[in-house]
Amino acid sequence: MAGRVRHPIDVGALEAYLAQYVPEIQTPLDVKQFGYGQSNPTYQLTSPDGKRYVLRKKPPGKLLSKTAHRVEREYRILAALAASTDVPVPRPYCLCEDASVLGTAFYVMSFLDGRIIEDPAMPDVTSPEARRAMWTDAVRTLARLHRVDPHAVGLGDYGPSSSPSDRSGEGRGGGGGGGRKQGGFYARQVSTWRTICAAQAAARDTDTGEPVGQLPHFDDMMAFFADAARQPAGRATLIHGDYKIDNLVFHKTEPRVIGILDWEMSTIGHPLSDLANLMNPYLTAALDPARVHAHKGFLPGATPGLPTMSEVASLYFSFVSSPSIAPSPSSLPSLSSSEPAHYPSQSETTADQARDLQWAQAFSMFRQAAICQGIAARVATRQASSAQARRYADARAPLAEFAWELVREIAGAGGHSSSGSEGKPRL
Repeated sequence: MAGRVRHPIDVGALEAYLAQYVPEIQTPLDVKQFGYGQSNPTYQLTSPDGKRYVLRKKPPGKLLSKTAHRVEREYRILAALAASTDVPVPRPYCLCEDASVLGTAFYVMSFLDGRIIEDPAMPDVTSPEARRAMWTDAVRTLARLHRVDPHAVGLGDYGPSSSPSDRSGEGRGGGGGGGRKQGGFYARQVSTWRTICAAQAAARDTDTGEPVGQLPHFDDMMAFFADAARQPAGRATLIHGDYKIDNLVFHKTEPRVIGILDWEMSTIGHPLSDLANLMNPYLTAALDPARVHAHKGFLPGATPGLPTMSEVASLYFSFVSSPSIAPSPSSLPSLSSSEPAHYPSQSETTADQARDLQWAQAFSMFRQAAICQGIAARVATRQASSAQARRYADARAPLAEFAWELVREIAGAGGHSSSGSEGKPRL
């Protein structure tokens, strides 16, 4: 919900800018600030005719990272997707890179009047049918994004620049999601996280001088993930970077996604990184909730209507490989209905797809552990002190142990998926 403005902006300057460049947005504006969007301050603008808009801007002051807070990239991908694809996104109205207006770059987009569901198990959704249909459309929407040809929408250069070694592909050929063959994503991820984790491990506690320390099994996991022969088949699509249920806006009454939010981490990368991120609650559900955030609603049978992990994977591969994706439903199918295109059986997910997804899930879990290690570094240097921050910091070791367990499962199975129970951390 939008409320008190915590980071004031020059409303007069904003109104003058909009009057010149976006006259359809009426002024004067009522301005409030959303509680989310802490990385990039996010505001709700309400015009005299009652229409609402959203403004996102870079934070004030000196930015510590040149790669963070890139609202220009957010605007660029929103504009491209809104113009010529069936991927549901807010309509972007303008991008202002003139810092003299509001102090930093900003853009304005439409406000999506729908439901943002913070709990991915959707406990407040009224029926199992609705829950199943909404999760299905979340998967369908992800497949729509991954089917977009970046070059066809003017985003061929949206990802990191390719080196000659990138152009030869990555890992095995074939499999994976849609998109052009253009390797290097996971190789870059491994290299980047190796450097980041080393720096985080060296951070020392302000009072005791004790280092944060490296993640358990770090060197062994890096060796496994760096092995190009094991990495997922070299694919490259537009990826969101943080695709999950609470970054989606659902229609107020219908079981369909009307918009994807928070594109700050978007790039050209491997599509399975998005799918693995969406599926993380399934993987961690069986872990000890005293040590990590484990959502028991994702245990087998715990939440009526919630698709299983295998169903989510099979749905994704069915959608992304089909000749076309049908429109999202405006009404609820019954649980026995064959819509949408039925829930494919696990056997319809190929061995290569299953193997690649397992690898991506293991890497996603390692990445979660590394993120928690970063929080531990900030706690150690007193840049973070809340109880929640400390809990995330304490989760780094058990998450790393779990990532290592997933790696060992893959290595022990020769890289092939297991058909074990849904309670196991496997496809």
